Amino acid sequence: MYRQISPVRETADLQKYQKNRKDESEMGLYCFGIDVGGTSVKCGLFQTDGVLVEKWEIPTRTENQGEQILPDIAESILNKIKEKNLKKEEVEGVGIGIPGPVNEKGEVACAVNLYWGFKAVAKELGELTGLSAKAGNDANVAALGEAWKGAAAGARNVILITLGTGVGGGIIVNGQIVSGFHGAGGEVGHANINHEETEACNCGNRGCLEQYTSATGIVRVAKKMLAATDEASTLRDADPLTAKDVLDAMKAGDALAVKIMDEVGEQLGGALAVFAAVVDPEAIVIGGGVSKAGQPLLDCIEKHYKKYAFSLCKDTPITIATLGNDAGIYGAAKMVL
Repeated sequence: MYRQISPVRETADLQKYQKNRKDESEMGLYCFGIDVGGTSVKCGLFQTDGVLVEKWEIPTRTENQGEQILPDIAESILNKIKEKNLKKEEVEGVGIGIPGPVNEKGEVACAVNLYWGFKAVAKELGELTGLSAKAGNDANVAALGEAWKGAAAGARNVILITLGTGVGGGIIVNGQIVSGFHGAGGEVGHANINHEETEACNCGNRGCLEQYTSATGIVRVAKKMLAATDEASTLRDADPLTAKDVLDAMKAGDALAVKIMDEVGEQLGGALAVFAAVVDPEAIVIGGGVSKAGQPLLDCIEKHYKKYAFSLCKDTPITIATLGNDAGIYGAAKMVL
């Protein structure tokens, strides 16, 4: 069972593509990109040139420690191959993004939202489908998607920061995901930026980037600044106060909201300058719900990034992600190419 999202290519177009590509290389004509979330699994069938043929969703069945998640995905892939009259040898493989640390072998130690303990994701999915399979952390995979076909298309060195309820990230170096030894590469939200912080982050440490620049972090900063001054602000009427309230007030010229977002920009811009000194990216991409604020948010970040960045990195473009919720399936597909 799956919910159809968007048929992009008709059968006649696929046949034409197959005819034109079949002698070009030994690479398969198609690949699958899978993005596993806590409630649904996004699936995409791609041509290996990056054209999205079709995307759809299936439920994420987390009961019984999520034992049916990978079998459900495999069944959906095999059904799609049959539906499209594809041959397995025409499929280069399947990539999958997982919400948890994934090492270079495609193994996850723990995926809390899926109720998984250790799982050899790539190995198991490969056995279930009979296809070559690779797995990665979902944020890293999304970064690869933006580097392939999104805001940083064509770049081989990219930093992606996602600003949502928490702060996630992905790092691409020389076209490859940096997963690290423990699969924790790109966990930029838990980089320490304030040694004096007394309140704990959800991870247990204190002073993490996430505590200041996530949606909840922005609200936290705003509440502290509101409590520290009697300055008039439209934010005092917001109940409950949200990050969107702060961003909207900033865009409307509310003086205190501007100061709040300048503080957020100081923290994020400074952190990005440190990350850039390590990675030397061609582009920095900002995604997640907070990124919907657009250019005013970028202005807050760029002001401080340029102040702190190493001289050779000061002009690195900072852009808003463009693939939205499809970044994961694009990046997952790219992993197998």
